[in-house]
Amino acid sequence: MSGIQVSIGTATVLGLAQAPLAVAPTTAYLMIGGRCLLDCAFCAQGRYSQASALGLSRVTWPEYDRESVVARLAEAARQGAFRRVCLQVTVTRDALERSLTVLRRIKTVADLPVDLAILPHTMDQVRQLLDAGADHVGFGLDAACERVFVQVKGGNWQRSLNLLEETARSFPQRAAVHLIVGLGETEREMIERIQWAHDRGITVGLFAFTPVRGTPLADQPAPPLAVYRRIQAARWLIVHDRVQFTEMVFDASGRLVDFGTPLPFTGEPFQTSGCPDCNRPFYNELPGGPWYNYPRRLTDEETAQAWREMELDAGGRLSAG
Repeated sequence: MSGIQVSIGTATVLGLAQAPLAVAPTTAYLMIGGRCLLDCAFCAQGRYSQASALGLSRVTWPEYDRESVVARLAEAARQGAFRRVCLQVTVTRDALERSLTVLRRIKTVADLPVDLAILPHTMDQVRQLLDAGADHVGFGLDAACERVFVQVKGGNWQRSLNLLEETARSFPQRAAVHLIVGLGETEREMIERIQWAHDRGITVGLFAFTPVRGTPLADQPAPPLAVYRRIQAARWLIVHDRVQFTEMVFDASGRLVDFGTPLPFTGEPFQTSGCPDCNRPFYNELPGGPWYNYPRRLTDEETAQAWREMELDAGGRLSAG
């Protein structure tokens, strides 16, 4: 069987599986998998991970026949069930070839933008993906700074940054980056990296570290909700050009203490961030909470709760608008 892995939520929408859906995915999430050649300490697909090969973050990705998936995806697209497709790609020797094959096949049957979360090695590979119809090429940089990158991912930090920058220069608005809060960085380091990406026209998808059984970081806790909320709010202000990183204030430990501008009372900063229409339901959280990324609009009560979770200083040290 020529197979492809499908997130359980996507499989449910496609009619391939049955699972309760508190919120349906607005993007179809597919994985071109196989145990990765890399060994990121947080990843279920890492080279030496003991986690299930059907896992990524806290989501299960069962495998199905590729043509069956493509046929159902085409029908779902016609019905408006999805607004985008995202291919998650592990680093294997044939990852590029498999990605191009699946990308081209999807584009022949479905009028949907297709993003790839992949780690290309060269600009030629980036060009091949974009020429084949990719809307965004998403780089799993994950770490906010070199110190954390070396600790949890390994590899060459500067080479990763250079390729990401060159992609953004050569193909404006087509590069995306994934950043994970809670790997050991300070709030200052993460927010500075968000500004760095935004300055280059790179779309920023923010994730919360999720401990996964069978990985080296299985016993490390998820980030405090207060930290994640402050970084979400800072990201929203930066990508909406409301403030620059240099205008924000941080204490000696790197904790954000002032946004540098009023933050409107809105729940939008706390929704899932990344490529358009990507809501990733429960990728980082259990349905019962806490919800790090809301996969839909927040209610007024949820917005008020998210603001409380930021731990705003009663004296106004964190601008609340």
